[in-house]
Amino acid sequence: MQDILAYALAILGWSAFGLAVLIGLALDLLGLFGNWIILAAMVVAWILLGFEPFGWIGIGAMLGIAVLGEVFETLAAGFGAKKFGGSKGSMLAALGGCLAGAVLFTPIIPVPLVGTLIGACLGAFIGAALWEYLRHEKKPGEALWTGLGAALGKVAGLFIKTAAGFAMLLVAVLTY
Repeated sequence: MQDILAYALAILGWSAFGLAVLIGLALDLLGLFGNWIILAAMVVAWILLGFEPFGWIGIGAMLGIAVLGEVFETLAAGFGAKKFGGSKGSMLAALGGCLAGAVLFTPIIPVPLVGTLIGACLGAFIGAALWEYLRHEKKPGEALWTGLGAALGKVAGLFIKTAAGFAMLLVAVLTY
């Protein structure tokens, strides 16, 4: 009877772990805190399994990857704006626009998390474009081009963050 209970708990535990990883990757694509959920699942598994899998180096590497994913995702919209002809100010405006757009669009578009994602991309676009148009007096087409770069950069940042989540999984597999 104890064997059956142990197997049932193992199946339940690994199922919860897998679900946490899938939810984390999905949240990464939406620009949210998915890598932190993945890291938390890894740490819980590490503790429950008697500190055997992953080890300090594996957990530390996953933490470093999670931090890098956040940094790159945060800076990507600004780099996109800069790559499309924007100034340093448009990089900051894109970042501010991401944050403001995410906050403003979350209640406007009532589909869970979709409003946040659309708002962040639109906010990056509007922030960078307005900065270039108003501050540097660029022609509307040039300012919109910079805004497009910021929006594309934001989308690229989401993919980079998701790739960081997969890299964390690779570290977990290699250190298990």
